[in-house]
Amino acid sequence: EVGEPFKEEKAVAKYLRFNCPTKSTNMMGHRVDYFIASKAVDCLLDSKWAKAKKGEEALFTTRESVVDYCNRLLKKQFFHRALKVMKMKPDKDTKKEKEKGKAESGKEEEKKSKKESGKDEKTKKEKEKEKKKDGEKDECKKDDTPGTPKKKETKRKFKLEPHEDQVFLDGNEVYVWIYDPVHFKTFAMGLVLVIAVIAATLFPLWPAEMRVGVYYLSVGAGCFVASILLLAVARCILFLIIWLITGGRHHFWFLPNLTADVGFIDSFRPLYTHEYKGPKADSKKEEKAESKKQQKYDSEEKSDSEKKEEEDGKTEGTRNSGTEGSGGERHSDTDSDRREDDRSQHSSGNGNDFEMITKEELEQQTDEGDCEEEEEEDTESGPSHGKS
Repeated sequence: EVGEPFKEEKAVAKYLRFNCPTKSTNMMGHRVDYFIASKAVDCLLDSKWAKAKKGEEALFTTRESVVDYCNRLLKKQFFHRALKVMKMKPDKDTKKEKEKGKAESGKEEEKKSKKESGKDEKTKKEKEKEKKKDGEKDECKKDDTPGTPKKKETKRKFKLEPHEDQVFLDGNEVYVWIYDPVHFKTFAMGLVLVIAVIAATLFPLWPAEMRVGVYYLSVGAGCFVASILLLAVARCILFLIIWLITGGRHHFWFLPNLTADVGFIDSFRPLYTHEYKGPKADSKKEEKAESKKQQKYDSEEKSDSEKKEEEDGKTEGTRNSGTEGSGGERHSDTDSDRREDDRSQHSSGNGNDFEMITKEELEQQTDEGDCEEEEEEDTESGPSHGKS
């Protein structure tokens, strides 16, 4: 026989009910809330009963003391132990899923084989190298960070059933709540609601001043709500008029956040928004793209010009080395000129002066000499004929 719970036990159970993390699920066709034993123990160890008061000892000092107290609460039917039963899928569904998976894998393999046959061997080798590198990087990261969280596994569905052994154990055991007290907030909200309903039904008994004030307040609230609805309709009409007149180029919204999911003050900010979606906007986008391309070309040209300057510097070095060699040849040319000048001076000393004659004068002189020779031959031939 179990007696009625004491005030202290009720207080501990209420604290545990509203502060321990709970989850909800179905059990025997009913919606129930359940908690895990280890979390309940941690919650009670952080409560006020785990701290010693003046002249009194703490109620909860170790985890074992908390477990013993929770066993008392379980016997007084604040909660009971439950068992998790995983929902198993029927064999037919599993077979169908396996067959579908095989068919899909076969189709994927065929598609992959077709794609790979069309590709070159080089691309295959490059992909294999990249995969190997990625695998090595992932292994290095895993080795470096052994405490990294693993991927979330797929959640399995389960249902709760009553456990045969009703004992509280510290661990991952599941316990379903039977005790369901009313929270103070819900009690206060219900009380306020009841008072408001009673006050509304007693409206004819109110004083005249209160009734007039409430009337004006209700009219003001109605006008405010109506004005917001009219604004919402008017802004849509204004947008359509501007959009039709401009041929869809100008998008003007008055109070764009009026119907958005924001606060009361933010719904009136900003006052308006305007967007231009015409050819100029497209041209601006094209100009930006062209400017980016020009910058790229300029950078490439600069790099090319730098390369050319380096090449020019190299060629100038080679030319300078060549000019040094040509300088020796020029010196030799000047020496030969000097020798010719000396010879001309010697010839002028001997009386053999030379004059510069053009080609035309030379040809005229040669023509005159030929004519004179022909006349001499004629004169010689004339007397010879006479002698004969």
